[in-house]
Amino acid sequence: MQIGPYQLRNNLVLAPMAGVTDRPFRRLCREMGASLAVSEMMAANPELRNSRKSKLRMNHLGEQLPISVQIAGGDPLMLAEAARFNVNHGAQIIDINMGCPVKKVCKKAAGSALLKDEKLVADILTAVVNAVDVPVTLKIRTGWSPEQRNGVTIARLAEDSGIQALAVHGRTRACRFAGTAEYDTIAEIKQTISIPVIANGDIQTPMQAKSILRYTGADGLMIGRAAQGKPWIFGQIDHYLRTGKLNAEPDYFEVSRIVIRHVTELHDFYGPAQGLRIARKHLSWYLDGNGIDKEFKHRFYKIEDASEQLDALQALFERLIQKGEEIAA
Repeated sequence: MQIGPYQLRNNLVLAPMAGVTDRPFRRLCREMGASLAVSEMMAANPELRNSRKSKLRMNHLGEQLPISVQIAGGDPLMLAEAARFNVNHGAQIIDINMGCPVKKVCKKAAGSALLKDEKLVADILTAVVNAVDVPVTLKIRTGWSPEQRNGVTIARLAEDSGIQALAVHGRTRACRFAGTAEYDTIAEIKQTISIPVIANGDIQTPMQAKSILRYTGADGLMIGRAAQGKPWIFGQIDHYLRTGKLNAEPDYFEVSRIVIRHVTELHDFYGPAQGLRIARKHLSWYLDGNGIDKEFKHRFYKIEDASEQLDALQALFERLIQKGEEIAA
């Protein structure tokens, strides 16, 4: 899949997720098979740029190229300036957020709330595309509500404005994350426009990935929640799409290597105190995915020292590896 001048090595993209797709997680997913990882959204409001959170979100040190930064807001001029600012700080692709359904974002007439105002959408897209010399991409939902599913119209506006790739989540804003994603609108969008279309929503297995690509005709897939606690899903899907064969799930030794590396990078990136707290969220996903009992998790989440957190993880996986060896014997 190609976005502007960038030829991606496959068609799998890590979705931007606030509080999740920070630099440590983006780097991990890229190494494990994602060809692109879109950053957490950067608010267009310039008053927020000097906060510690924003500065951390602008940190792309050691990331694979190209670097894609998502911006969010509802004012065309402010978003255009935000695009220029982020390009000056390393962004090689600018992604515009018109897909977030979270209330605090929509209340500010940003994210998926913008889909209600097609003229404003066109103004924003034109302003941002004209502001920078890098590719601009767009993330949307299929519409504001099931009764106002205007994804095809927005897609046409995007292509006419110069957007170079469009990611579509198969739910409306009103649906949030409830129910199941629908792909008919994504298929219709793909038939309507010529720029790359990336399908998003409820892609949890390699088989689903192949089926959704076939059904929608999409050029690529964007994966979000399914990668939480399972960053190796990108490599599994890529292998299946190329060969038609399923990779084995990683064993405890490999999982331990991934988890401990991830937690260590979180400690280093945020500092021990904040890194420990942020790691708990990721560890909840990792541990749930590996069937760890509630008693251990209850004790584990009370740990307040970063080194102790790592020691407890190391001890846990040593027990799991030993248990697996005993079963195999």
